[in-house]
Order: sequence, then C-alpha cells, then structure tokens
Amino acid sequence: MPDFWQSCGFSLLARGVDGRLVVTDDFLRAYFARPELAPAPGSCAAEIALHLSLTENPRREIAAGEIDAIADADARDNYRVVLRFRDRLLAAPSLEAFYFDLFRRDVAVPPLFIHQTVQAILRNILDGTTDGLQARAAELFFRKQRVNVEQGAIMLADEETVQMHAATGGFGDLGRLIAGAQTPPRTVDLDVLDEATGAEYWKRDERFDTVLCLNRSHPGCKAFCRVVEKWIAHFHHAAVSVAPVREIPDEEWIWHAGLDAEATAMLNEIYNGGEVEEERTRRIIGLYRVEFRTPADMLAELAGKPVFLGLAMAPDGTLRMKPQNLLMNLPLARRA
Repeated sequence: MPDFWQSCGFSLLARGVDGRLVVTDDFLRAYFARPELAPAPGSCAAEIALHLSLTENPRREIAAGEIDAIADADARDNYRVVLRFRDRLLAAPSLEAFYFDLFRRDVAVPPLFIHQTVQAILRNILDGTTDGLQARAAELFFRKQRVNVEQGAIMLADEETVQMHAATGGFGDLGRLIAGAQTPPRTVDLDVLDEATGAEYWKRDERFDTVLCLNRSHPGCKAFCRVVEKWIAHFHHAAVSVAPVREIPDEEWIWHAGLDAEATAMLNEIYNGGEVEEERTRRIIGLYRVEFRTPADMLAELAGKPVFLGLAMAPDGTLRMKPQNLLMNLPLARRA
C-alpha cells in the first residue's frame, strides 16, 4: 500500500472514530518548526524563549506581551498569524471541521495553510488507494495547474513545476546559470499518466511532475470524478456518482456549481441568460454531471435532479480549483 505525500503532515494527525482527522501536538509542532518561525542567529531572547516554549507545549496560551517583546517586527507578525491559525485548529473538533468553518465564517487564513489542510484531508480520503491516477487528480484540489489544450487534448501540469522547468530546465541552480548565459537549457518533458503508467506516480508523488489528461474518455478524467465523489462523501456523508458530459442540457439545468472562479462566473452568466464570448467558453475544460444516489440527501424541491459542475482555466491558462465550492454550493438537505 503506497504511503504518499509524507510531507503533508498526515502521519502527525490522529483519526477519530468518524474517520476525520484530529489535530495532535506533533502536528502543531510542525508549524512552529517552519522556517518563518525558527529562530535565526540574530533572534532576541524573547523570540528564542517563545519558540522553545511552543515546541515543548504547542497548545499553551500565549499572552500578547510575549509576542510584543520580540524585537523583530516580521517575527512578531509571523507568530500572530500562526497562533491565530493554531487557535482555529484547536477550536474545531477535526481538521475537516476547521476547513469547512473557514468558508462558513469567512475566516482569513494564509492560502498556503489552506492548501496544506486540503492536502492532508485528501491524504486521509485516499488512504489505502493504489490508484496513482486518483492521487494525481487530487493535486488539482490544492495545487495550481497549467492547462495546455492542443489538438483536442486537455493536459494539466503543475504550475510551480512548469515555472521551475521554464526557468532552469529542471537543473535547479545549474539551470539558472545556463539561462543567465543565454544558453537554452534542455527541454524537460513531463510524463502523461494513464492506466498503464499510473503506478509511476508513487515513485515521484511529491515531485509534482506528471501530467493529467482531462479529456472525457481518458482515465485521468475518470480518476478526477472518483476523487470528487470521495470528497463529497467524506464531507457530506452523501453518495454521488460523477461523470463527464459534453454539455449541460437546458431541460436539466436546474442547479450548477463552478469548481473555480472562472467556471463559476461563466456558468452563472449563461444560466441567467447572458451572452458569454466564444473566447471565454473555449476556456471551459470540463463539465460534470452529479447524481445523488439517495435523493433525500438533496433539497426536497431538487430531489432526484442532476447537479452540474464546471471547470475552466483562467485567461492566463492556469487553473486554481476551489474545492470549498463542493462544500458550500451543493443543494443539500443538510450540511455536515
């Protein structure tokens, strides 16, 4: 059984009887061990003492004066941000509840911490899977993607990885040196995963250097649908089936949810009778039909009706998925 995304902190969390993740002291310590908080050679005594105390007891209450006593302004700000985050974590019964509450209450948390939370939750949801394609598809939930559409093929690569290869050719500091000398670095081809090569993912799960094909008939698209199903089941205790569709039939279009800001805006405009330029509609890279296996899980007036999801790339060719939309924007009879 593959153990993947080891750096996301999943192994530092506990699992409750309901299958959700419970914050532990070791998980909290990992945040206080971040470079932004680790004392530097020039750190003052107050900063060193605070860091040591939180390493020993990461749940202890911190008086405002302890932070004010830190000489470095950036360090003070960093501690305030992380401690607000910690307090929110400790106030929630599970990591999932903490994440859900961020959007119910519109709580400000650094995006990096939100993405790391999503990754840990997905690691829990996918625990025990042997399908590398599903793990790769799950990356869409917490890592920005670069979309390339060529000859009808919809290919998604990790944006940060693409940027790194563009700058260095995959050679790190050496690549930057070559680029500085205006010598084109070697082009790095990222591997497209399919059913035959999906197992390769486990050898490079934290390199984020594989490509997912999102065409309707491709296994990568099916894997994405399975992850969406599992995400909804985990948070809402509702069994659904998700399948790609070519278009949304007018007679069935009663409820939709965009999976990113661009898709949300376009679907809302089209649904309300507006005209969307062809150039924008070409940025739609996926439409999906969701059917609830138990109609009673839906709002009574929509029970048994399909829900449609949309995925679209931004004008710059990137995709930043918003998985919270699957928490807040589905027509559920009740919310977890």
